[in-house]
Amino acid sequence: MNAMKAWHNESIAELTHHLATDVEQGLTDDKVKNRLSQYGPNKLQKGKRFSALAILISQFKSLVIWVLIGAAGISAVLGEIVDGLAIIAIVILNAIIGFAQEFRAGKAAAALARLAAPHCRVVRNGHSVVVAATEIVPGDILLLEGGDLVAADARLVQASVLRTNEAPLTGESQVVDKFTDSLPAETPLAEQKNMVFLGTSVTGGSGRALVVNTGMETQLGHIAKLLKSAERGETPLQRRLDRVARLLLWACLGIVALIFIFGLLLRGIPAFELFLSAVSLAVAAIPEGLPAVVTVALALGVQRMVLRNALVRHMAAVETLGCAEVICTDKTGTLTMGEMTARKLVTSESLYRITGGGYATEGTFFVGNKESWPSENPELLALLRASVACNDAELTIKEDRLAVVGDPTEGALLAAAAKGDITRETIETEMPRLATVPFDSDRKRMTVIRRQGNSPWAYVKGAPEVILARCTLIRTAEGVRPLTEDARTRLLQANTSLANDALRVLAVAERPLDDFSLEPGRVMNDTEIEKDLIFLGLVGLQDPPRVEAKEAVVKCKRAGIKTVMITGDHPDTACAIGKELGILGKGDEILVGTELDRLDDKALKERVAQVSVYARVTAEHKLRIVRAWKARGTVVAMTGDGVNDAPAIKEASIGIAMGITGTEVTKEAADIIVTDDNFASIVAAVEEGRGIYDNIAKTLAYLLSGNTGELIVMLVAILMGWPLPLLALHLLWINLVTDGFPALALATDPIERDVMNRPPRRSQEELFNPDFIKLILFTGLLIAGVTLAVFAYELYYANNGLEQARDAAFTTLITAELLRAFAARSEQRTIWQLGLFSNIRLFLVVAVSFALLLAIHHVPIFQALFQIEPLTLDQCIGWIAVGFIPLIILQLRKVMLYR
Repeated sequence: MNAMKAWHNESIAELTHHLATDVEQGLTDDKVKNRLSQYGPNKLQKGKRFSALAILISQFKSLVIWVLIGAAGISAVLGEIVDGLAIIAIVILNAIIGFAQEFRAGKAAAALARLAAPHCRVVRNGHSVVVAATEIVPGDILLLEGGDLVAADARLVQASVLRTNEAPLTGESQVVDKFTDSLPAETPLAEQKNMVFLGTSVTGGSGRALVVNTGMETQLGHIAKLLKSAERGETPLQRRLDRVARLLLWACLGIVALIFIFGLLLRGIPAFELFLSAVSLAVAAIPEGLPAVVTVALALGVQRMVLRNALVRHMAAVETLGCAEVICTDKTGTLTMGEMTARKLVTSESLYRITGGGYATEGTFFVGNKESWPSENPELLALLRASVACNDAELTIKEDRLAVVGDPTEGALLAAAAKGDITRETIETEMPRLATVPFDSDRKRMTVIRRQGNSPWAYVKGAPEVILARCTLIRTAEGVRPLTEDARTRLLQANTSLANDALRVLAVAERPLDDFSLEPGRVMNDTEIEKDLIFLGLVGLQDPPRVEAKEAVVKCKRAGIKTVMITGDHPDTACAIGKELGILGKGDEILVGTELDRLDDKALKERVAQVSVYARVTAEHKLRIVRAWKARGTVVAMTGDGVNDAPAIKEASIGIAMGITGTEVTKEAADIIVTDDNFASIVAAVEEGRGIYDNIAKTLAYLLSGNTGELIVMLVAILMGWPLPLLALHLLWINLVTDGFPALALATDPIERDVMNRPPRRSQEELFNPDFIKLILFTGLLIAGVTLAVFAYELYYANNGLEQARDAAFTTLITAELLRAFAARSEQRTIWQLGLFSNIRLFLVVAVSFALLLAIHHVPIFQALFQIEPLTLDQCIGWIAVGFIPLIILQLRKVMLYR
């Protein structure tokens, strides 16, 4: 079978002929057996799950890690066992943290398979039977009732007030009224109201449906195929770190060659001795703490993001968010509340605006800017009471928040009435229900008959044009009056105005049934009841934008990030929400799914930058949009909650799922789960991502400039024919302790205030740009300069011997490194602008490192190990004073360049 065949376009007679079945009798057992053999079981193929071993191995893919492992091996060969073990310990720690974060990845397709219904009711051999959903075949007749999960894609052949929830497939929370009429071939998936689909559920009514596709040929199966084809690739951080590793590798080889050639040709040092010295220096040049710093920065970012309502499933994704140039976001529940809300009411004389979003029962009624309550307005009170009287929904508390049981639109009416102190309980007590004429998609209205006092009353709601056509009276502040043509015209204009604001409009009416008796066994005729109605008013409903979403969109624009809304909703609704939130501005385009179908991938790539809103889109459309952005070299984030979002979420540079409304499939495909389903939380996560990248960049600059300084010290000493100023143990201590711990503290630096006022980084941007290299070389030269100066002074001017000269170099270099950590916190802002104690961890680490430096000088075992003598007061003051020089110069540089 072809999953994309336009089954909704065929007549029922054509379908039964094509599928060789009978609507009343169903398939015979023989036909079922043959078709099971032909089409296979009705189930989705499960994707491969990553094993724990595969996840662990993936932690060693980075070139940085292999450079470190190589350095550890060389250290062991050279006899520096302690150095080698320290480096290996860092590699293992990095792998453990990464493994723990990613252990639960790779289960999206398996979760998708769990959406299928385990059992269902079908007609076979002329009888209703319950069978396993996996045994359903094309041509089967499904019997559907409220509460059923749909077991396959099927065309409706009978429908009685049938309504389904297709949110898992289309992403839209509104229930869908179903019918059996054929539809045009080009009808979008979200509007195929004569079809039911695997993975969706029946919310009410009953029906009979002819199965047209099963298993991987269903719409859900098509999404499963897209999910398998989606590929994320490396994150920008992984690419940058691999480029850093390659650069370090070549730099180390260059150092070995340079020192070997200079030492051999200029100094005449024996080749083997020279080779060992050169390799030792190359190993010392590698920032062993880099993987640990990156991992800790990401892990701390993960913890901070939890506090900002974002759970991270893959650590590298944290930084990727900081590169985001485009955020493609679902509308329902992310930009909007995800809960229908009555926003405007129109009565005979007034237009009311209602505050309070979702199903919350707190809010205020306004006419213009003046509060106006139902207790003061009889026509408003009557409208709200009737909205509750003609209602089958209930408001209940679920997970500490109000939720609706039943139709979301009816839930919104209950919430609006509750704001005026009118509750369902009060109505049920005062006006017991006598009978109901249920909503029907053909009639477009619903009626409930209740006893009010000693007589029955009918309460009706439905499509405005349908209700108004049956009204002859209207309720006003002075009482019931005839409905004039002028009033009718004015109300129809109000209906158009509300609709133009992308509000879903319902009309509400009532009438006394004094001449109507509810005799036992009497069949009600809706024509008798729903005539000569008293018009009460119009209710404009909408899933309202979140208050904080508009501010978040503005924040994105300020940060140079384009927000794109992708929804399965109607274009008018999408356009209205887009304009209200500031997503759809002057010159921006809106594109409908049918128009997108007419664009090939090349044309979409060219046009995608101009489109800010997409409406009536499918899972495949979303995937194509994400791929078009990626084809432009753009880092794109994709958010969503439905199964139809999962392929695009997996394909995106960064996939974000909704935690409350999101399906398990979507969550498993995502890198990040937003626990409050709020677009503002996504923007907060972007802010964290940018801050994390800044911290990684500053710690890398700190580590490399320190290592550069050490290399210059050692290289100059060799070229000058001096003794080595630092021993191997000195270098190890400086790299792992003096550099390593401040670098870890820098990784925890608070996010800078202006981080969201900058444009996003390009994904191909190099860490080692010219400015970065200049800063490293400048800082390295400063550190090397003061270190070589004190070494030469002690050895050749003061004649204090090699041990004291090395002590001076060791102490001065450590001082310069520790103090420089404060300067490394910002490229532009000085210490006094940042505040000395604004990163208390760094302050404490520097203080403890200075204490350890004193311990090395005064604890006998350390003195012997480091070949160091106790410090005198004069030495302490002098060497530490010289160590301040790089910090002072770096601060003056910032003042001159950025004041």
